[in-house]
Amino acid sequence: MEKKKKKWRLNKNFLPGLAMVGPTGLWMIAFMLLPLIYVIAISFMTKGLFGGVVWTPTLKNYQDIINPVYGKVCLKSLKIALLTTLFSLLVSYPFAYALSKVKKRWKSICMLLIMVPFWINGLLRLNGWVTIFRETGPLNTLLTKLGLPALNFMYTETAIVFGMVYTFMPFMVLPIHTSISKLDSTLLEAASDLGATKLHTFLRVILPLTFPGIFAGSIQVFIPSLGAFFISDIMGGGNTMLLGNLIKNQYLNARNWPSGAAFSVLLIVFTLVVMQIYTRLGGDMDEMV
Repeated sequence: MEKKKKKWRLNKNFLPGLAMVGPTGLWMIAFMLLPLIYVIAISFMTKGLFGGVVWTPTLKNYQDIINPVYGKVCLKSLKIALLTTLFSLLVSYPFAYALSKVKKRWKSICMLLIMVPFWINGLLRLNGWVTIFRETGPLNTLLTKLGLPALNFMYTETAIVFGMVYTFMPFMVLPIHTSISKLDSTLLEAASDLGATKLHTFLRVILPLTFPGIFAGSIQVFIPSLGAFFISDIMGGGNTMLLGNLIKNQYLNARNWPSGAAFSVLLIVFTLVVMQIYTRLGGDMDEMV
């Protein structure tokens, strides 16, 4: 009888939990796990004569990654992602610090203004910048009227970095703002009482204590920057080939799905490595703080 009662209790507790978790689990399996398995599987297959996939196993797709041409694309992607992360940090940190000093009744409005651009399609926002910065745009027209040289800004790597910083900056602002908001004000008062200047207080107290937010924001900006092909296409005019553009071109233009899948797996592996580093270092930083 006791065994039957225990079994009944287990079933009684299990079924409601399964009803709650089951739909989410099925969604994750159908739209995340199975597509990922499919991408990994076709990365080891052969390209068909007219595109598509021939189910003949090969390692050629991964051997092609070692090609110096593709290596340059990966290095350029890393370079632009690092620049995007750096400039996002330089712009976001002062902004997040100023936001943390805003009164509570205005802070929610400021946070809303940060998030409002996400309600508008990213392609529309970037095309707006293209209109502003193009050769015959309003900015160059104004500079010409003032007798100043026109800017040759569009369709360069600088324009791509600008577009990425503009797109991903909120992902840097929010974690840093959270870290700054958690600062203990008594530590800042103690540093001031001990004769520390504002610069020393920032370098020795504020910066180390907010480093978890900086690290989290950097990860959230760096990883999407590697695969954001649409920004390069719009701001760079298709003149700069990044890893995201390479994957897109392999699938759509070259119709070489196995090669595109291999580069996708490379991007996934790199993302997992970065996330593992974040888990290790980020956890240690949280414990230190």
